[in-house]
Amino acid sequence: MPKTFTLFLSTSPYSYENTLTAVKTADSALEKGHAVNLIASGDGVYCFLKKQKAKGITNAEEEFSRLIQKG
Repeated sequence: MPKTFTLFLSTSPYSYENTLTAVKTADSALEKGHAVNLIASGDGVYCFLKKQKAKGITNAEEEFSRLIQKG
Protein backbone atom coordinates (compact mmCIF):
# COMPACT_ATOMS: atom_id res chain seq x y z
CA MET A 1 0.00 0.00 0.00
CA PRO A 2 1.58 3.34 -1.05
CA LYS A 3 2.28 5.86 1.66
CA THR A 4 3.13 9.55 1.67
CA PHE A 5 6.42 10.68 3.19
CA THR A 6 6.81 14.31 4.22
CA LEU A 7 10.38 15.57 4.59
CA PHE A 8 11.13 18.90 6.25
CA LEU A 9 14.35 20.68 5.25
CA SER A 10 15.47 23.50 7.52
CA THR A 11 19.27 23.51 7.13
CA SER A 12 21.45 24.86 4.36
CA PRO A 13 22.27 22.40 1.57
CA TYR A 14 26.00 22.07 2.16
CA SER A 15 26.54 22.56 5.90
CA TYR A 16 25.10 19.26 7.09
CA GLU A 17 24.31 15.76 5.83
CA ASN A 18 20.56 16.51 6.12
CA THR A 19 20.19 17.44 2.45
CA LEU A 20 21.83 14.29 1.13
CA THR A 21 19.83 12.19 3.59
CA ALA A 22 16.58 13.80 2.39
CA VAL A 23 17.54 13.17 -1.25
CA LYS A 24 18.32 9.49 -0.59
CA THR A 25 15.18 8.97 1.51
CA ALA A 26 12.95 10.63 -1.09
CA ASP A 27 14.58 8.70 -3.93
CA SER A 28 14.10 5.37 -2.15
CA ALA A 29 10.47 6.15 -1.32
CA LEU A 30 9.72 7.13 -4.94
CA GLU A 31 11.41 3.96 -6.24
CA LYS A 32 9.07 1.92 -4.04
CA GLY A 33 6.00 3.72 -5.36
CA HIS A 34 5.37 6.04 -2.44
CA ALA A 35 4.57 9.76 -2.65
CA VAL A 36 6.96 12.34 -1.21
CA ASN A 37 6.32 15.91 -0.01
CA LEU A 38 9.32 18.18 0.49
CA ILE A 39 8.86 21.20 2.72
CA ALA A 40 11.65 23.76 3.03
CA SER A 41 11.90 26.46 5.66
CA GLY A 42 14.66 28.77 6.82
CA ASP A 43 17.99 27.88 5.23
CA GLY A 44 16.38 24.79 3.68
CA VAL A 45 14.99 26.95 0.86
CA TYR A 46 18.55 27.29 -0.47
CA CYS A 47 18.39 23.62 -1.51
CA PHE A 48 16.23 24.68 -4.44
CA LEU A 49 18.17 27.67 -5.78
CA LYS A 50 19.08 27.38 -9.45
CA LYS A 51 22.63 27.58 -10.81
CA GLN A 52 24.35 26.40 -7.66
CA LYS A 53 28.08 25.85 -8.08
CA ALA A 54 28.73 22.86 -5.88
CA LYS A 55 32.12 21.32 -6.63
CA GLY A 56 33.17 17.91 -5.40
CA ILE A 57 29.85 17.32 -3.62
CA THR A 58 26.30 16.49 -4.59
CA ASN A 59 24.54 19.49 -6.17
CA ALA A 60 21.32 19.93 -4.17
CA GLU A 61 19.43 21.80 -6.89
CA GLU A 62 20.18 19.12 -9.51
CA GLU A 63 19.21 16.29 -7.17
CA PHE A 64 15.92 17.88 -6.10
CA SER A 65 15.10 18.75 -9.73
CA ARG A 66 15.65 15.09 -10.63
CA LEU A 67 13.39 13.98 -7.77
CA ILE A 68 10.68 16.45 -8.78
CA GLN A 69 10.73 14.97 -12.29
CA LYS A 70 10.23 11.50 -10.78
CA GLY A 71 7.15 12.63 -8.92
